[in-house]
Amino acid sequence: MTQAPDARSQDLQLRFLLPDAGVRGVAVHLDDTWAAMTERATYPPAAAELLGEAAAAAALFTGHAKVDGRLSVQLRADGAIRTLFAECTAAGTLRGIVRVSDAVADGRTAPPSRDLRALGDDAVLAITVENPALGNREPMRYQGLVALDAGRLDEAFEGYFRQSEQLPTRLLLACDGRRAAGLMLQKLPGDEGDSDGFLRIGALFDTLASEELLALAPAEVVHRLFHEEQPQLLGEKPLRFACSCSRERVESMLVSLGEPEVQAAVEAGLGEAKIHCDFCGQEYRFDGDAVGILFRDAAAELPAAPGIQ
Repeated sequence: MTQAPDARSQDLQLRFLLPDAGVRGVAVHLDDTWAAMTERATYPPAAAELLGEAAAAAALFTGHAKVDGRLSVQLRADGAIRTLFAECTAAGTLRGIVRVSDAVADGRTAPPSRDLRALGDDAVLAITVENPALGNREPMRYQGLVALDAGRLDEAFEGYFRQSEQLPTRLLLACDGRRAAGLMLQKLPGDEGDSDGFLRIGALFDTLASEELLALAPAEVVHRLFHEEQPQLLGEKPLRFACSCSRERVESMLVSLGEPEVQAAVEAGLGEAKIHCDFCGQEYRFDGDAVGILFRDAAAELPAAPGIQ
């Protein structure tokens, strides 16, 4: 399910360069995209803000790194928030979801905190890049784990990039429930730029408030902060909501479960197995006849055993 981009939309990823300072950057703004991601679910405010920041981060990171497939930010925990997932593809499509504990959903316990350190000792935050296969090779997958020793998501990601790439990095993420945005700066490798370039850019970065980041389009953010640095704009990419679910992918998942289990789901559903996509709300229905045809077709597609033609 895809939302068509609006010509007036400010949903953009902007890459830029501050050549005198030797700094590269990415700015992201999510407006209609964020609304589409959350229109089918009601999240506690802190969970929604974390999802918006994670979505902005995923869009930032696809502009920062070489991503030909998709990049996701995923948080898993055993506390008030169980799962947080945001994904951005190389084509600029985003989707995301948050799952809270049953106790939070039922109102039996307090809603989650914005502080990452309150998510529990077992919480894990990861950045995953999945690029398509080249030739006959397997798809390439890379995952980096982010330490949860900071209270804010942007602070945690700053530490990750400083450690993993060993380059000074600044990151600001924001979400107010109606829109989400992000700004990322990083020192270029080597000796590019003047000696105090990153410190100078960092001082300008520190003047940016979350409210201003959310209110302005990416190009306006870059101009307002860095116009004296003569920024070079390297290109904009439109961003939009889209889900990668499809009937074919659901059928493949059902085949992997096996026919007895799927037929049991049909019986439990009073004649229909219903598969619901939490990302986009699409529902896929399979009655007993459809399941029988699905598994007959799957069996016909299996390669013959050696010696049998």
